[in-house]
Amino acid sequence: MATKGKVKGIVSNLVTVEADGPVAQNEICYITVAGVRLMSEVIKVTGKNTYVQVFESTRGMKVGDEAEFMGHLLEVTLGPGMLSRNYDGLQNDLDRMEGVFLRRGQYTSPIDVERLWEFRTLASVGDTVRAGSWLGEVTENSQPHRIMVPFTFEGEYTIKYIAPDGQYTVNQTIAVLTAPNGEEREVTMTQKWPVKKAITCYAEKPRPYKLLETGVRIIDTVNPIVEGGTGFIPGPFGTGKTVLQHAISKQAEADIVIMAACGERANEVVEIFYEFPELEDPHTGRKLMERTVIIANTSNMPVAAREASVYTAMTIAEYYRSMGLKVLLMADSTSRWAQALREMSNRLEELPGQDAFPMDLSAIVANFYARAGMVTLHNGKSGSVTFIGTVSPAGGNLKEPVTENTKKVARCFYALEQARADRKRYPAVNPIDSYSKYLEYPEFEEYISKHISPDWLGMVNEVKTRMLRGKEISEQINILGDDGVPVDYHVTFWKSELIDFVILQQDAFDAIDAVCPLERQEYMLRKVIEICRTDFSFSHFNEVSDYFKRLINLFKQMNYSEFRSEKFLDYERQIEALK
Repeated sequence: MATKGKVKGIVSNLVTVEADGPVAQNEICYITVAGVRLMSEVIKVTGKNTYVQVFESTRGMKVGDEAEFMGHLLEVTLGPGMLSRNYDGLQNDLDRMEGVFLRRGQYTSPIDVERLWEFRTLASVGDTVRAGSWLGEVTENSQPHRIMVPFTFEGEYTIKYIAPDGQYTVNQTIAVLTAPNGEEREVTMTQKWPVKKAITCYAEKPRPYKLLETGVRIIDTVNPIVEGGTGFIPGPFGTGKTVLQHAISKQAEADIVIMAACGERANEVVEIFYEFPELEDPHTGRKLMERTVIIANTSNMPVAAREASVYTAMTIAEYYRSMGLKVLLMADSTSRWAQALREMSNRLEELPGQDAFPMDLSAIVANFYARAGMVTLHNGKSGSVTFIGTVSPAGGNLKEPVTENTKKVARCFYALEQARADRKRYPAVNPIDSYSKYLEYPEFEEYISKHISPDWLGMVNEVKTRMLRGKEISEQINILGDDGVPVDYHVTFWKSELIDFVILQQDAFDAIDAVCPLERQEYMLRKVIEICRTDFSFSHFNEVSDYFKRLINLFKQMNYSEFRSEKFLDYERQIEALK
């Protein structure tokens, strides 16, 4: 029998309910307000009093309203038909909802239950399977979508029946499994899983080492991220966090892209809705939206749903990872998720931490980032979830709690700088403050030496050293003036400027420069390093600046998409002559 309850107190979307039976932490509860059932989640239990956060507006709710506890946690429905969908934080299909604004108490099915899917068998009667084992597959938007044994199944099962190849709906039985105790369980194409619990149906979770090519030079060349890696992009408003995320999502070598807009402004989310369906996927030639899932929770939606949106996105990413796919998860922005946690913590009158954020903010962020990674499945295949989140620190303060706690767990740090953005040097990633800890991994060094070049990491370290030295000299020139430092200092400074203009800066809206393959990145890096290692003799700092400005201009005119064409070789000859 389901536990019932009555509302005792209301503070915005934090509601106190007196329950008449047992209630579990994070259990789902529905409160009926004027005939409308509002979804909520248990966040604290004290005796008979249960504190729930309502995912909707509580307007019109009053003491005495009835509540019903459902006996399960906040879950998502997993199965074919999720690609190309636009969901909210509770996995409601936004395309099926009428009007611009969501109606209170309106929930939709996340998957089309009437569509027929062409099922192909991957297993046979008598096979021994476990949670996450592949039973068959369907094709969804040209992607193989594996039908798996539900993750909730424990132990090993024997296949008693499996449906022959043919067309089925997601709710039809495609297999019957027999447990060791003789119990038979039916399997359909869909399953449910609680969003705040990681999916761990894999054999091993090794340390990631394979480079994830994003097409963005300042990431791939200077601070690379790997398949199954974690990174975050902090920066003040207007420095290009969202544009950089969009560029990575469009170009990265990933099978599935999941965009989680957590508390973002509505205009940015609408831009995704309109832009992604029109973009061509550079890897498949089809539309990018065909392999994308969008979880949209804008800033005008209820604050409680912000927390749910990032967990919903991560659970869907883990589901596709269990199919042996490479998944790229982008969250924008985790700061607003943390602000939602702070708001609920304050309403519960919990002991506040730094800047009034919850005391356990560090543990919450660490547990979430730990769900990303590369895994080896029980069948020997591998899959990965690469997670990149943005952080929007107030006033660009990178010492605030969310940035600091994220920095402890994320392996890549891409610090966007207001000064670079003001000078229109995009992406505005500070090359000195940013870092990638994957450069320190012996496995990554071995992978780079084998697949790119043995001296690649040496050149990357040289670029970073030259940029640091250039910054130091720039500060001296600003203080002492052009005549206050030796000419050699000007040469060193302009070499760092050459690296900045040619390697670090990239036009995300240029047809050629928007995507930079690794082959082209290696050529550009070697060419620039070769010039930087050249000894120059100048008598005056004006000669230095004039020379390097001409050199930079020649590099800008080179069309790197036309390797070894006559026009390309002509610019190359001009650069050699200028040297």
